Amino acid sequence: MKILLVGGGGREHALAWRLAQDDPNVSIVAAPGNPGIAELAECVPLGATDLDGLLRLARDRRVDFTVVGPEAPLAAGIVDRFREARLPIFGPTRAAAEIETSKSFAKTLMRNARVPTARAIVCTEPSRARGAAREFGLPVVIKASGLAAGKGVIVCETIEQADQAVHDMMVGHAFGVAGQEVLVEEFMTGEELSVFAITDGENALTLVPAQDHKRLLDGDRGPNTGGMGAYAPVSLATDDLTREVRDRIFKPTLAALAAHGRPFTGLLYAGLMLTDDGPRVVEFNARFGDPETQAVLPVARTNVPFAEVLAAVARGEKLPPEATCTTAGAAVTTVLAAEGYPEKPRTGDVIELPPEAGDVLFFHAGTARDAAGGLVTAGGRVLSVTGIGSTFAAAQERSRDAAARVGFHGKQFRSDIGWREAARRAGVT
Repeated sequence: MKILLVGGGGREHALAWRLAQDDPNVSIVAAPGNPGIAELAECVPLGATDLDGLLRLARDRRVDFTVVGPEAPLAAGIVDRFREARLPIFGPTRAAAEIETSKSFAKTLMRNARVPTARAIVCTEPSRARGAAREFGLPVVIKASGLAAGKGVIVCETIEQADQAVHDMMVGHAFGVAGQEVLVEEFMTGEELSVFAITDGENALTLVPAQDHKRLLDGDRGPNTGGMGAYAPVSLATDDLTREVRDRIFKPTLAALAAHGRPFTGLLYAGLMLTDDGPRVVEFNARFGDPETQAVLPVARTNVPFAEVLAAVARGEKLPPEATCTTAGAAVTTVLAAEGYPEKPRTGDVIELPPEAGDVLFFHAGTARDAAGGLVTAGGRVLSVTGIGSTFAAAQERSRDAAARVGFHGKQFRSDIGWREAARRAGVT
């Protein structure tokens, strides 16, 4: 089987690793890929939004199907283009991907489908957004409606902070066109949970739930980022909770998208808040999450080979009816970020990796090769260090210790990924 993998981050490295683990004979072409992916695949220097180039590449290499990692090519309509050319591809159409690319669309869809989520007011004028923040009271959440690389969400403790967030998004264009429209949303309390579902548009195969850590610093302090780490499984995610998420969130959302003429196929990611009233949707994503994928795929075990599940959806077929997913052990992923991340990450610093071990995986994200072939930093989030173990504690220790042993100038990382889970297991509330 030959697969085209679109993207070049830690998520895509984890996907390539999992596909190769399941079938060592699988042939992977990655565009653009990265130095880590290059150890598993042929990397072709094409941007993830070069739709014409990717279409030619899929034809030239005669791939069996294509897997899309990042959100930008989905928003650009890569699935529509490939389907027009009758090339199998795993991912949603541009219209279906609006579940992620337009938070206002997603909020309206959820409200009409009675999917539990936070109350929100969609605003296109700064004055209305400032007024809405006062209507909700404090704390209040200000969200850019469009794509903002996971950073367009600001929790405001004061009205002054809310006004500043509105100004930065709608007047200062801090997130570009993504902030032309904003959502002013009620603040929800509880723990967050990330649940992935592979779907054919009607049926959904849920993978191992994970928990992400968005803040830069230990103790969930500092600025919001694209994600500083994740772990899976999460003990709060019982079988009953997973069934509730499937029945109350995934099924009605998929039905509503189909009813709107936007059937969703691919990977639907539900970012949830576990409130006192049950799980409520914080946001949907239209693709595998990063860094959750780096924690989920090492412990998720499907009884049907992973590539075959993705291929069936890519071909427009139904999910294999017998497909199930179980959990094998635990994984904790610690993200190593560059100096200056998330505002102005520094690049070009030499990276020194410790020797590989079977219970630690180094997934490359913002890395590159210099002129001499050495490994250097090339982005904000540089590496994802995933520790694997039979227990959560073992996985956490391996991830943290390996992260500390990686060397590059200005390295930033959290030493407390999974701290809530650790507290639960220690009986601390």
